[in-house]
Amino acid sequence: MADALSRSAKKIQEALKKMGAACEVVELPDSTRTAAEAAQALGCAVAQIAKSIVFRTAESGKPVMVIASGANRVNEKKIAELLGEAVEKADPDFVRETTGFSIGGVPPVGHAVPIPVFLDEDLLKHESIWAAAGTPRSVLKTTGENLAKLTRGKVTSVK
Repeated sequence: MADALSRSAKKIQEALKKMGAACEVVELPDSTRTAAEAAQALGCAVAQIAKSIVFRTAESGKPVMVIASGANRVNEKKIAELLGEAVEKADPDFVRETTGFSIGGVPPVGHAVPIPVFLDEDLLKHESIWAAAGTPRSVLKTTGENLAKLTRGKVTSVK
């Protein structure tokens, strides 16, 4: 794990510090862009990877984030029911515009604009989980309960 953090990873570390979170951002030599790559690089189960997926509401065009266990596929119809509006996966430009980060490194906190979050209840089953921290090689270790507090996310079934 690297000692010096990239600019984007530092931004997340600073955001966590401002929130009073004791999470430490680390950068790895291997990619963590996908849940499988992250699990391989960290030596943990894919289910312990908290993948951040940004959606765009179909009518109002607003962002919404689902933080799901790496082992789960997000059911977009379920998210639409929770929101009362259909959703579609956001394109890379929308993701960068609303979060300030590129797909593959989107963190659960520190976004460019406030984004409502739905947190996969399955993440709370693990003693520790790992989330992206601003780049495709940076991560932060936390718990599902802590992630729910940090994001003010609604814990629910997303699959």
